[in-house]
Amino acid sequence: MRLILIRHGQTPANVLGQLDTAHPGPGLTERGLEQAAKIPDALRAEPIDAIFASTLVRTQLTAAPLAADRGLAVTILGGIHEIEAGDLEGKSDRESVRAYLETVFAWGLGDLDVTMPGGPDGHNFFGRYNADLAELVESGLETAVVVSHGAAIRVWVAGNASNITPQFVGDHELMNTGIVILEGSFDEGWTLLEWESTPVGGALTADEVAADPTGETLEEARE
Repeated sequence: MRLILIRHGQTPANVLGQLDTAHPGPGLTERGLEQAAKIPDALRAEPIDAIFASTLVRTQLTAAPLAADRGLAVTILGGIHEIEAGDLEGKSDRESVRAYLETVFAWGLGDLDVTMPGGPDGHNFFGRYNADLAELVESGLETAVVVSHGAAIRVWVAGNASNITPQFVGDHELMNTGIVILEGSFDEGWTLLEWESTPVGGALTADEVAADPTGETLEEARE
């Protein structure tokens, strides 16, 4: 299966640099809506069989323009939502952001027993995310678009892509509406084909001023 993972468009929490993982979460900023509107053209050459979004509002709003363009419904999946921040929810200080990213990237390195302060461990995250994607693979879809979240996409790829090291994900940011494309299955393994860090609309839809904790590199979080 060809799996196209798209991070949602910009939210108010992204602008403020807040860890915001609660349900149903915020909508999109004006810039976020503009970013989402660029997705159909960015994926014009891709044959798409189905479109999926998480239970958080921001992914559904991001998926809507592509769904309208292709005449497809957006199916909501219960396990592909953002990694819960636990006791760090709503915080934007560097220490909290660093603790969040160091926890989730530990999972990407294979240490699934590490627990988010007041939140889940890596077994919980990969269990729910893998379960949803396994259903897509088993359904026989050739190409699926999954609109998900910055940390969730990055950590899942770190733990599953066979042709990169987990460190690759820690070294590469994923901005709002950045796209990651993989091919494969859980039985055969997943191969990373493309990692587009920047918004699909290019520099004009990026926000270089906004702090964006779940999309930045691990090195940036430690500075």
